[in-house]
Amino acid sequence: MKQTYTKTKHLLLSLRSLTLAACALFGFPALAQITGPMSDTTSPAQAKSSGKAIRAEVTLALVNVTATDPYGRLVTGLEKENFRVFEHGIEQEIVSFSSEDLPVSIGLIFDMSGSMSDKAEKSRQAAVQFLQTANPRDEFFLVSFGDRAELARGFTSNIEELQNGLLFTTAKGRTALFDAIYLGLSQMRGARNSKRALLIISDGGDNHSRYTESDIRNFVKEADCQLYSIGLFDANDQARTSEELYGPTLLTEITQLTGGRVFPVASLNELPDIAAKIGLELRNQYVLGYTPGNVRHNGAWRKIKVKLVPPKGLPPLSIYAKTGYYAPNQ
Repeated sequence: MKQTYTKTKHLLLSLRSLTLAACALFGFPALAQITGPMSDTTSPAQAKSSGKAIRAEVTLALVNVTATDPYGRLVTGLEKENFRVFEHGIEQEIVSFSSEDLPVSIGLIFDMSGSMSDKAEKSRQAAVQFLQTANPRDEFFLVSFGDRAELARGFTSNIEELQNGLLFTTAKGRTALFDAIYLGLSQMRGARNSKRALLIISDGGDNHSRYTESDIRNFVKEADCQLYSIGLFDANDQARTSEELYGPTLLTEITQLTGGRVFPVASLNELPDIAAKIGLELRNQYVLGYTPGNVRHNGAWRKIKVKLVPPKGLPPLSIYAKTGYYAPNQ
């Protein structure tokens, strides 16, 4: 009996390793639990008498990481040994590692408030350029906003549908940015791909939302979705409101929570190139997987810190990764 139990335990450990590898390969959500009817502490005799199958229970935290050089260029070709992951200051063992180009579900959050009237055409060109980086299994939706946020196009893999949706938007009204982000995160619940991102194209600031900045920060922390932003900030515009002045800080802080970032635009002519750069970055990320040492299911916020151990000969590199996740409640 003891020999049989030992073999069963080894089989479960093998299943657990395979499960971890599958999570990394197929991009399961940032905290994935894979369970069956019983825990692996149940002996074979107990399982047989109860008529239930033995199960392996695995909780895997996944972290998307982007690495760039001092010039902001993507760094590819790094290995698992080049990364270290800490949760609340305690180093975690990286059990899975992937750098494959996985399909992405992406929401375009497109600012069409009155302040965008002279930037709308270039912004449309940027959005189209971003869409042209798509892979066949990617899917997109479009949220446009002025006085209120609207779902202009639901999930589709047809890029022409998105382009048509962009053509029929008119810049007017005030800026309901928070409502638009909330609508985008809500729409993302119906995504078919586990890798998810929002791209916000805006000059920043909010002056007409029902949701508050605090609401959005909480929503963003709860969602397993990266946020990127193309920031159309005009530092020379003396007529900017206090909301617009706060826009760069606001977008930077919100995107950094998720491991994304803001790409400020100095000239409208840069927009298409920056949009293409973001598309390339989304498809060249490393995915680190670890089983949290803290097994408590208390719904608490857990801070994540990713550190880089660069190969010899490389200059100092920058990395971007989400700052934490909520533990499961049960």
